[in-house]
Amino acid sequence: MQEFPPPPKAAEFSELIKKRVGEVKNSGGTRETVTVDWNGQPLNVEVIDLPLSGLYYNPATHRIRAQRTHDAEKNSALESDPWSQTGQDYLEDLLRAEPADPIRRDPAFDKLKESLKEYGQNDPGLITHQGILVNGNTRAAALKELGAASMRVGVLPESFTWADINAVELSLQLRKDHRRDYSYINRLLAMEEQASLGRTPDVIAKAFRIQVKTYDQERWILRVVRDQIERSENGKAALRLVDFEDHQEKLKELHRDYSKLAASDPDRAETLKETRMAAITLGFSKTDVRHIEEGFQENYLSPALPPHLVPEAEQEESISVPGLGLSVPGASSRVSAARELNRRVLQAKARVAASQTSEEEKRAAQSLQDDVRKAFDKAIDRAGRDARLRKRKQIAPERLMDACAAIELCVVELVKARASHSLDEAAFDEAAVKLRDSVRQLAQQAGRGSHQPGEGVKWLLDAATLERD
Repeated sequence: MQEFPPPPKAAEFSELIKKRVGEVKNSGGTRETVTVDWNGQPLNVEVIDLPLSGLYYNPATHRIRAQRTHDAEKNSALESDPWSQTGQDYLEDLLRAEPADPIRRDPAFDKLKESLKEYGQNDPGLITHQGILVNGNTRAAALKELGAASMRVGVLPESFTWADINAVELSLQLRKDHRRDYSYINRLLAMEEQASLGRTPDVIAKAFRIQVKTYDQERWILRVVRDQIERSENGKAALRLVDFEDHQEKLKELHRDYSKLAASDPDRAETLKETRMAAITLGFSKTDVRHIEEGFQENYLSPALPPHLVPEAEQEESISVPGLGLSVPGASSRVSAARELNRRVLQAKARVAASQTSEEEKRAAQSLQDDVRKAFDKAIDRAGRDARLRKRKQIAPERLMDACAAIELCVVELVKARASHSLDEAAFDEAAVKLRDSVRQLAQQAGRGSHQPGEGVKWLLDAATLERD
């Protein structure tokens, strides 16, 4: 958790805040307060009106934590001086932007702005004694665009630390009545921050209103995302946290499939993870990524790759375990090949997006991406056709099993109806005739092209023939 120094003129603004809080307390009229959760207990703080020009956007807010990586140069300037005009302008731009694409303006921000214009500020924001916005950063940005001069804010106790500030912001965000959710990656970062403060998975899961297994899944996903970013680094280019904002469902499905496969075959699970992450980086849809299953690499992708993209990967050497005198096998050649291809895709994507990359490097990186994407397109198409074929082969048996289950239920209901003398004999007889006709049709189709029928089909054919005789 990053801590920041006090903003300029913090002491002077703190005196103004104390003066206005004192005026509110001594006015004798109805006082407005806002309640925040503090260490599991409600804390009521005074609400006052303050000039927007004196308030600072919070550089530590979880609202745009991942989006700060959108522009490395501006983010670096923000970290070195978060209270400068450059740093504050960058935060304001991100508060207005779409979480998954900070270049574009967020329609949700414009809706908030219209609401403030029409109805005014319904709920107060929340600030520190130094004028840093803890809650209401986006509202402050919208009010500034509307030309508002001031903003109603609750004032936290002067003793609050950065850890206290972050905990309060998180508790406010996770209330059921919050207006705008954290983006996906920012939510993962908030969980990571809570873990770094020593909180247990049970406590964090409860705070985020999720199950512990979901918390474990989210932490796994963030580790994978960070690993992808680290491996994408080449020179000044690297992927950013914000590049993974739109992939929530794909990452969750990857975790589920990876976990199932890892229990029986860790190597194949790693291969699946690397291949799917390459497809996700290339921008394939959720339905396309689902076709990347166990065996996809060797059966579909490798044959589709042009020779210059086939990784030269060999069995990795055994890895020694320090202090135990033992060694474990290295990753298989299959895993190494998948990792190498994914690394190339990650670095190419980073080079194409980086402003520091030369035009020649961008063209080469884009060409690599295009070639790999064509191979994935071809492989996914083949895998999809085979999956549909397998599904068609299973439909008829599954339908018959459903019919058997329905007949078994019918037996039970028939016994109950006879016992209670409530059976409609005519309706039952009519249904039995329908069953007879259906069995005839089924036998007719099952007998076609079956030169050596199995026991079940043979019985079906004999039953239909016997019935006609």
